[in-house]
Amino acid sequence: MSEDLHIIQGTKEAQYQALYPQIEALITGETNLIANLANIAAALKQQFNWWWVGFYLVAPDNQQLILGPFQGPIACTRIQKGRGVCGSAWQQAKTLIVPDVDQFPGHIACSSLSKSEIVVPIFNNTHIVGVLDVDSEYLNYFDATDQKYLEQIVQLIVDHSLL
Repeated sequence: MSEDLHIIQGTKEAQYQALYPQIEALITGETNLIANLANIAAALKQQFNWWWVGFYLVAPDNQQLILGPFQGPIACTRIQKGRGVCGSAWQQAKTLIVPDVDQFPGHIACSSLSKSEIVVPIFNNTHIVGVLDVDSEYLNYFDATDQKYLEQIVQLIVDHSLL
């Protein structure tokens, strides 16, 4: 297990390419989901300095997401299926990139400083068990590069954790 994160400068893609193996090393051999999610959130926050990065996990009732490990300001604790960006990504079973959260119908403003967002569902087989949620204080901050690499990082969670 690697416990030192090497922060890389350069293009967004170069940063992800350098971070991915570090995240893989962090979670390899650790089967506790919460520990892995906590380290992934911390690594992403350190590398990219996003406003907020964290996970919401599907509650046992399968009707709401419950706040999991995160880095950033205090967050919404529960999100109903289909509400906000997180609940919508869960309901639609796909990654959502929102350039301006104020233009997203039903956006849940956990922080008024959040301006753009990307949410990536975490699939265990065909069932969604949670989402990775990332917010930026800048408009139009996330793109296809973020989607590509965040989806790969989420797949690491599935491959290395007990879900």
